[in-house]
Amino acid sequence: QVQLVESGGGLVQAGGSLRLSCAASGRTFSSSVMGWFRQAPGKEREFVAATRWSGIVTYYADFVKGRFTISRDNAKNTVYLQMNVLKPEDTAVYYCAADGSPISYKDYAQYNYWGQGTQVTVSS
Repeated sequence: QVQLVESGGGLVQAGGSLRLSCAASGRTFSSSVMGWFRQAPGKEREFVAATRWSGIVTYYADFVKGRFTISRDNAKNTVYLQMNVLKPEDTAVYYCAADGSPISYKDYAQYNYWGQGTQVTVSS
């Protein structure tokens, strides 16, 4: 059974930082695209960042470029999202996703596995 378990969410003041982790079990994703999405109340789930198998090729939504960094440790089957200079508008539930498409990495429907989500709240 494949499981993705996120951790690291919480409450932080604007300008602060958080590091999200997503640990996968049940199969390895070392050759797959892994990504992070977020969903705020009343809004659709949106793409945040993704990384290809090597961890060298990464993709970011424009609104997080320069502030967030995605990385992965294939030996640990884990992907991370370092979030710096957080803003109140970053408040959302953040979801880890695995086994996505390298072509359609922004499309949440292309990912086959999802975590349960972790809440990130940024206060002003």
